[in-house]
Amino acid sequence: MKEFKDKVAVITGAGSGIGFALAERCAKEGMKVVFADIDEKFLRKAERKMKRLEADAITVLIDVSKVSDIEKLAKKTLETYGAVHLLVNNAGIGNTKYTWNYTLKDWEYQLGVNLWGVINGVRLFLPIMLKQDEECHIVNVASMEGLFSGSGPGGAIYGVSKHGVISLSETLRTDLEMKGSKTKVSVVCPGFVNTRILFGDTHRSEKYQNLPSEESEDTRGEDFFARFGTEAEELLKQTRIIPSEEAADIIFQAIKEDKFYILTHKDALMKRLVKERFDEILEEFES
Repeated sequence: MKEFKDKVAVITGAGSGIGFALAERCAKEGMKVVFADIDEKFLRKAERKMKRLEADAITVLIDVSKVSDIEKLAKKTLETYGAVHLLVNNAGIGNTKYTWNYTLKDWEYQLGVNLWGVINGVRLFLPIMLKQDEECHIVNVASMEGLFSGSGPGGAIYGVSKHGVISLSETLRTDLEMKGSKTKVSVVCPGFVNTRILFGDTHRSEKYQNLPSEESEDTRGEDFFARFGTEAEELLKQTRIIPSEEAADIIFQAIKEDKFYILTHKDALMKRLVKERFDEILEEFES
């Protein structure tokens, strides 16, 4: 996309983190913004901020894992603004356990938000964009963990979901190019960004709550970071935790440049972790 003023942006997980920073950036670009989030408190905060900016924005309380909520979001967007030009499927949660300690409810809950939330967004908003037949863009937020061999701090479910988002986005790009569509797609693979990604259980409904008997002590998070041990200081020389606003600026510029893969971190550590995975795969072709 090259033109943003007066266009309509829909952003999930817009109450905080990268989603809020992107929504704020869209508002400053003169876009009409639809804030979608599961946290009512954060949405009220967003409303106050948009009023101060004198931005044209609305908020919609939704759970992206529910098709009916995404349908409500699409309906509210069209009733208010009549169109949608930029969709950011950003909502996501993380929870770290060893793979064998995840319960079925853990899998259903996290995949519902991280993967099905993106699927639902694409299924319900893309037909609207195609029918408009004008310049539009879909941004799916994955993770660098979708490019690594195995998952980092997020754990198995997070990794599965982010690999899935990347694959979905790659196939969607091919499909849109084959049809000569004016709608483009990007997939964001953030590194360490200062967000609330690990606070997802705050909104875990009773349906997905584990029974006390299903819970177990788990040290995966501690064990993962302990791998770096005395190398922690060296680790921080290779990568860093960036503010959400910086990530949003990188993403927005990439949208303008029509980039497909969007990386918030291009440092030595992230490059090495991605390279290790692909080197191992490519080596098998030579064996």
